[in-house]
Amino acid sequence: MLNHHTALIYTMVLTAAADQEVSDAELRVMSEIVSFLPIFRDYDRSRLSETALACTEMLSEEDGLERALDMIDQALPQDRLRDTAYALACDVAAANGFVSQEELRLLEMIRHHLGIERLVAAAIERGVRARFALLDK
Repeated sequence: MLNHHTALIYTMVLTAAADQEVSDAELRVMSEIVSFLPIFRDYDRSRLSETALACTEMLSEEDGLERALDMIDQALPQDRLRDTAYALACDVAAANGFVSQEELRLLEMIRHHLGIERLVAAAIERGVRARFALLDK
């Protein structure tokens, strides 16, 4: 059983790894999230690499993605942190300035596993677009 910190980090790692590559931008966003958000105040940040590695190792196993999603689902209370998990996944997906088809599919899987309503997901996604917007040159 994962704790809520690990579940949130797994959610971000799954998203970053969806397209088979974890970029520097995605790693930076994950690190900034863990350093900045109040939910991680009592998390030992020195464990981030270890936690991310454990998640990527699980993904290499048979049914690893499904198992990871089930563990995340079990670790996050129904009424708290599920929206947060989805928002963090969206932030990581947006880190590169574009969202791949693989990442879109994974976001859909996360949304379904966590029971995020479509309207709530759309609002979260819109907020991410606003935060990660760039001025065209």
